[in-house]
Amino acid sequence: MAIKAFGKNPSGKELDRVKLSPNYSNDIFNNLHDTPMMTSESPMIKQIWRFMNKPAHTAPPKELPSVRTDLKNIKEEKPVIVWFGHSSYFIRVNGKNILVDPVFSGHASPFSFFAKSFPGSNVYSVEDMPPIDILIITHDHYDHMDYETITKLRLKTSLVCTSLGIGATLSYWGFDKNKIIEFDWWTEKQIDENIFIAAAPARHFSGRSLSRYKTLWSSFVLKSGSYSFYIGADSGYDTHFKEIGDKYGPFDIAMLETGQYNEDWRYIHMMPEEAIQAAIDLKTKVLLPVHWAKFALALHPWDEPIKRVAAKAKELKVPITTPMIGEPIIIDKLYPHEHWWLTVS
Repeated sequence: MAIKAFGKNPSGKELDRVKLSPNYSNDIFNNLHDTPMMTSESPMIKQIWRFMNKPAHTAPPKELPSVRTDLKNIKEEKPVIVWFGHSSYFIRVNGKNILVDPVFSGHASPFSFFAKSFPGSNVYSVEDMPPIDILIITHDHYDHMDYETITKLRLKTSLVCTSLGIGATLSYWGFDKNKIIEFDWWTEKQIDENIFIAAAPARHFSGRSLSRYKTLWSSFVLKSGSYSFYIGADSGYDTHFKEIGDKYGPFDIAMLETGQYNEDWRYIHMMPEEAIQAAIDLKTKVLLPVHWAKFALALHPWDEPIKRVAAKAKELKVPITTPMIGEPIIIDKLYPHEHWWLTVS
């Protein structure tokens, strides 16, 4: 299973198509601007040692609270968003069920003993999901594209929208190629009369093994009726947020990463305060902070991201919503804002 989980990079005709991308050169995909993986010259062995010996505060001291929402029986007419921790969430809009970057296996790696989810954070499963009209996968990292979860979703998913090159792994995992749409940056697709999807840049990287940059990483814009959603992927801060906001904004809500950062890799993961500036650039009405509260993939305290982003949002008067895992957001109607993490620390 672990070997299968590594996936496959594009080859043959798939690779020929990838090579046509304006974002692909010298046998790899490239960011819009120079994006070093590391900002320090700290030896790699030292980085690995620090990560393998993370301080205790990187995980919560007790089980996280959550809410059980019946996703199969949502009656609300307005759009509903349910966050599952980290960067996984469900969107119900105009009768469509959309699932983003689901990871329900309990671990963010090809091995069950590594990068395990926090107690109380992995309370939803594939069995809790209704039939999925659109599965969106932003990029192929393990904390966004989980082999166990994705393969279980195969028979209940009508369509997958993902970044260029990822179709090779999805086909390898048994998905029908005719049910996969791969997007390059700025590619737009009218899925049906109610759903429009576009891919947009992110500042990150890709890869499930030693090779990197062989598949694309993207954020996504979702529009349905009068509603607009920004589905942020992992990304360092850059000018693309303003460009996306100018082209597709304003947004009713933006899901932006706010956790699993480090000054050593700030070009590929935003600092929490930068997420607030990104929300301003995107012209979003509300920010939902994601990419935290499920896995310890960095060295900061588990609740530091939400504390920092909430403080900066208050300073700059940017509305944010902070639901517990499973607690529904209802656009234009209900935006949970309790500081529930204080009951855990």
